Amino acid sequence: MTDSAPAGNAAPEAGPADWLTLPDVAERLELPISKVHQMIRDRELIAVRRDGVRRIPADLVANHTVLKHLPGVLTLLADAGYDDEAALRWLYEPDDSLPGRTPATALAGDQAREIKRRAQALGF
Repeated sequence: MTDSAPAGNAAPEAGPADWLTLPDVAERLELPISKVHQMIRDRELIAVRRDGVRRIPADLVANHTVLKHLPGVLTLLADAGYDDEAALRWLYEPDDSLPGRTPATALAGDQAREIKRRAQALGF
């Protein structure tokens, strides 16, 4: 797991509409900031540097909780060799075969199993 963007700090082509800083996530989840750091280390959340600040896509922390299947998908992506930047690109890559048009939005809906299956297939 990497905490910072690779050299060049290139932003993904597609990406989240809104970002939260780690203190914002801690407040939204009603957790101490140290727990948010632990969740990132444990791949329960994904954080990348944008403008020098670690940020988390806001839609991954919906309704005052982390999306239920996100930790499993992040683990599958890490097992397939994806660092945080690559995992973020994969989560927000447009895909017309998904109802939400990206794995991240589909993960929040009824397609979580399909997203997990696709992430698992990346390891083969």
